[in-house]
Parts: sequence; C-alpha cells; structure tokens
Amino acid sequence: MTFLQPFILWGLPLILLPVIIHLLNRMRHRSVQWAAMMFLRAASRKSTRYARLRQWLVLLFRVLAVLLLVLALSRPLAGGWLGWMFAPAPDVILILLDRSASMELRGPGATLTKRELALNLIGDAAGSFAGTSRFVLIDSATQSPGEIEAISALSELASVAPTETAADLPSLVQTAVDWITRNRPGSTELWIASDLQASNWSPESDRWNALNAALEELPQRVRIRLLALPAEADDNRSLSLTRVRRLETARGSELELDMEIRRGIETSDRLPLTLTLNQGRSQIDLAAEGRLFRHRHVVPLETREGGWGRVELPADANDRDNTAWFAFGPPPILRTAIVSEDPLAGRYLALAAAPDPNDTNRVARPIPPDQLASVVWDEHALVLWQGTLPKDDVAARLEDYVSSGGIVLFFPGDETGSGSFLGNGWGDDSRAEDEDTLFSVQQWDQQDGPLERTAEGLSLPMERLEVTRRRAINGEHTLLATFQDDPPFLTRTATGDGQAYFCATVPHPDWSRLQDGPVLVPLVQRLLQAGGARLAEVDFVACGDWDPSATPDTWIAVDSETRRDPVTQAGVYRAGGRLVAVNRPAREDLPGTLEPAEIESLLDGISLRLFEETQQGGDALQSELWRAFLFVMGIFLMVEAFLVLPERGGRRPIPMTLAPDDTPGEPEKELAA
Repeated sequence: MTFLQPFILWGLPLILLPVIIHLLNRMRHRSVQWAAMMFLRAASRKSTRYARLRQWLVLLFRVLAVLLLVLALSRPLAGGWLGWMFAPAPDVILILLDRSASMELRGPGATLTKRELALNLIGDAAGSFAGTSRFVLIDSATQSPGEIEAISALSELASVAPTETAADLPSLVQTAVDWITRNRPGSTELWIASDLQASNWSPESDRWNALNAALEELPQRVRIRLLALPAEADDNRSLSLTRVRRLETARGSELELDMEIRRGIETSDRLPLTLTLNQGRSQIDLAAEGRLFRHRHVVPLETREGGWGRVELPADANDRDNTAWFAFGPPPILRTAIVSEDPLAGRYLALAAAPDPNDTNRVARPIPPDQLASVVWDEHALVLWQGTLPKDDVAARLEDYVSSGGIVLFFPGDETGSGSFLGNGWGDDSRAEDEDTLFSVQQWDQQDGPLERTAEGLSLPMERLEVTRRRAINGEHTLLATFQDDPPFLTRTATGDGQAYFCATVPHPDWSRLQDGPVLVPLVQRLLQAGGARLAEVDFVACGDWDPSATPDTWIAVDSETRRDPVTQAGVYRAGGRLVAVNRPAREDLPGTLEPAEIESLLDGISLRLFEETQQGGDALQSELWRAFLFVMGIFLMVEAFLVLPERGGRRPIPMTLAPDDTPGEPEKELAA
C-alpha cells in the first residue's frame, strides 16, 4: 500500500489521544473504602465484567476511528483485487489529443479525419466512466490542461478543433506528469490519441528517459492507453515553401518561390497549382516526379511595395497540408560592412557587394580599424571580413549580430594568428608551386546555399576558379565546397538565427582569380539577400512554434474578414506595420510513422496498452481507499456511540474506572443519586 499524502502519517501518534483522555479521566475517581458498599461487590460482579468489556470496546473503537481518519487523510492506494474492488474506474482520465495538421488526414474510403475518428472513439469509451471519473483534456496545440464538464460534448470544444500545428508528444506527456504532480489524483490513466508520426514523437530525444523516471516516481500507478491511428493515404500530397526571396534584377523586381511537394507514392503526373498574389489568381502546371519534388517559380512584381500570397494544391486526403503562405515587403536597403586588411581585396569585395552604383538599395561601406568599436552591426545585412579574426569586445558584439540573424563572410589574411570565431579559425598557409599545381574546387553544394544553381538551373563556374594560395579552415563546421585534394574551400557555422562563413582564399591576384566575378558576385549577393531578410517588413513563423502570450489581439488576417488564431491557424496576418506569414512547421511534412511496439520501448517500464485492450489481473490500477476508510470510521463511531448510550429506565450508567492497584482490578462504583 502506498500513500499520496505520506507526510500526514506523522499524525499516527494521535491515536493515543483516546487512551490519554481515558487515563486522565481515571484520575478523577479515588478509591474510598466504605463497608456499607462491600455487600454490593458480589451482587454486581457479573454486571461489572460487562461494564469493563464495554469500556474496553469504547476505547478500542475511538482509537480505531482516529487511526482510520489519519489514514484516510493520507490518501492510501491499493492495487490488485483490493484496488479493483474499491474503485473499478480510474479517478482521473487525462486525454492527450494530437491536433497536428497530419491528424486531418482521411484514410482510404473514410469520411472522417483521424482527429474526428479519435474524438468519436474517445467519447464512446468514456461513456462507461461518466459519473465515476474526472476527465481532463490536454491538446497538443495549447498544452493547457482543462477539465471536461460533459464528456458527451468533447467534439464540440474549441480546444479539439483542427490546426496547422505540429505535435510534441514528449512535451505533451510532460505536461500530464506536471498536472498529476500538482493535483495528486488517485488512480490515473493517460489516453493518448495520435497518428504516431515519428517527427512528433521524437524517438531519438533524451526527454523520454526523464519522462519514464518521472512517471515511475509518482506515488500512484499511472497507466497509458494508446489510440493509434497510423493509416496513411497514398493519394495525399503536401506543399511547403522552403524559401521566398525578393530579387531586384535588370528585368525589374521578381519574387522567387522555392516550393517542395511530397507524395505518399512514387509517381509522375501533372499538378495544377493555384497561385494567389495580392488577390490576383493564376495557375501553374507542374510535371512532378517522385515522392519528393522541388520547384522554383519566379513571379514578376509590378510594384515596389509589399504584398502577400499563397500557393495551393488541389483537394486530396488532407486539406490542411495543401496550402503554403508567403509575404514580401518593399526592397530594403542592403548595407554591407567591409573590414579588410588589404585595400585591394577590400575594393573587390565592395564591388561584389554593390556592383551597380545606380542601385541605391545596395550600399558597401568600408570600416576603418579605429571605428570597429563604434559600428552598429545590426544595421547591416552582411559583413565581409578579410584578415585577422575579430577579438575581445568586437568579437563579442559580432557574435551577437550573427545570433540575431546577421551573416558574416570571413577571408584569410597574411598572418595565421591564434584567434577564432564561433569555434573556427585559420590554419596553415598553402601555395601552388606553379600553374600546373593550382588548386581547384571539385565539389560544392548546388542544391542549397550561396553556391546553388541559378534560377535557370545553371551551375556556378566553380571548377574554373584558379587558386594560387589558400589557408586551412579549422574547427567544427558544415562543408559547402572542397578542393580537389579535400581541404575545405567554403564552410558554414550556424548560431542562433544567423550564420558565419569562412572562405579559404582571398579575392586578390596573389591569392586567386576569385576577384574576376563569376563566383564572388553571386556568392556575396546571395549572402546579402539572405542577411537582408531580417531587415524586411515581413516575418515567417511556424504555427505553434512561438509563444502564444506574445500574440497581439490586433493581428488581422489579410485574406479574410473572419478572425483566426495565428497561433494555430496558417495564413498571412497584419501585425502593426508588418506582414507575417504563418505556415505549419516543416517537420509536420516529414514522412515516417512509429509502430506501437516502438512507443512501448520509449515508455520502458510504464504500463502501456492499446486503446482496445482490456484491463487484466495484476495490471489493474491502484485505487484510492480513503472513501472506504471514512466509511469504516463512521461505522466505528456509530458503534462507539451505541455503547455509551444510557441504560433504559432513566438510570445513569455506573461510571467505571480501573483501580490503580488492580490489573485490570475491581471497579469503583458510585451510587446513582
């Protein structure tokens, strides 16, 4: 037997109170030898034995009543047949509902979504517990526990409506554990309704070990019932935007949309996409192939102002993953800060950052060494740094700039130096002996990053870049390009919302032909566009991945007059003077589901059953016994009250005390008046 309030057991010595009161009461009666009463002893000996027995019983029932009261207040638990006998239904049922976008999928031939089916099944199963168990709902979107007054109205609650969020099952279970710890219920069950999407369960997370330990430390035994809905629909497609960029080209303003389409089966077909741009609609016909298809679409813009739009797939098995939203602002002023030890390299970098002097939206500003301490880095979209790495306060401020979304591109100097930036630094210097041993770049990332293919699908001429001198890049980083003999040419290190890049050579005739432009200009311009995204008057956020308390009440959906919740519903919203595009999290589109056996391994040592399984034998839940204890205590008090009732006929009972010198001794008697 275990107790939910074990500290109350310190009150067990209170069971001695009736004994102490009895002993104190005995001290009020003194033995007085009176010869006239001696003859009564023999006559009343039989009644004396009955009075003594009644007195012991009264004392016993009082002690037991106090004992049961203390035990009841400590809330004892019992398992097995005893727990089943006293409380066959759990005291509390916590319903953990997955409201992610993937739960809106309809299986083959089904008319209900997974979420709707889960609500129906939970409502039917909960009917047998109505009136005996409390129901508490914790949904994946808000993770705010709320008690359900009428389980029959479960499907009508606002907290079970569809969303475009993702689910975090470890966090959801942790919320349930915290609720149990705060409220200390008796027998408890967790009913988890989920489609078992792997990205939502995070099976690789270390949080499961902590959750298992927390569940095992609870004083009451908690059982988990899993309502698994893993069925997939092969005809479902999902659409997401991986990047939205506004470009200012010789042709004018353009909007570049990088989209990604996932499908359940390997197939090739034509997909009609609907593009909405500032209330105007057009159609895009795509020849999509394979399970994962990527496409870049360029839309000419007729205005330099901002706007919004969306891209939509035709209706299929899940309507919640068919739309992706975007917003764009007017072109911001893209400032580049240039710090260079070599004046010639600095001029080349300035030309790459602002190649057109008539373009006032691009400004390259050289920073003298004596002004580094006063530079406001946050005003710049990009920092180009050639030479010795920053140190001390300058390095700290530059790291803050990168963490807040800024981008820095480092080029080496003549001195190796021992400094580092974000764990990266310059290593040994290498030189080509002659033209036959020049270094060349053989491998680079053409799918993503600053060296990716152009919008027309053309690759940068990296293999034609001649490098005479290079410097090793030390530290932990992501390789974006490597030389033919494996040393890195370009690396990337991410921290916070920004990135730091390291290039192994310098745009200078003594180092390379990088200053010629075909590689340097696209490299710098792409980094400039990426760094300038945080300066634009738009934001991109994911449903549910941001603090709901930071959501202003003044957020208004620009595509509809109907008020929506930007925390759970995708769309484009206007918040003050900014446009915010809200989409479902990217992880919600990742394929892959877990098997129930894998969930059982995550909850190692915790009682887990599928929803349709029944409770059996030794796995029965522990049940609270305090009600039974209070009931028995009431019986004891009633018996005690009956024993102390006066005798019939109006006579007072003869007070009985135990003689101090007798064990148990003869009783002292008082005559009734």
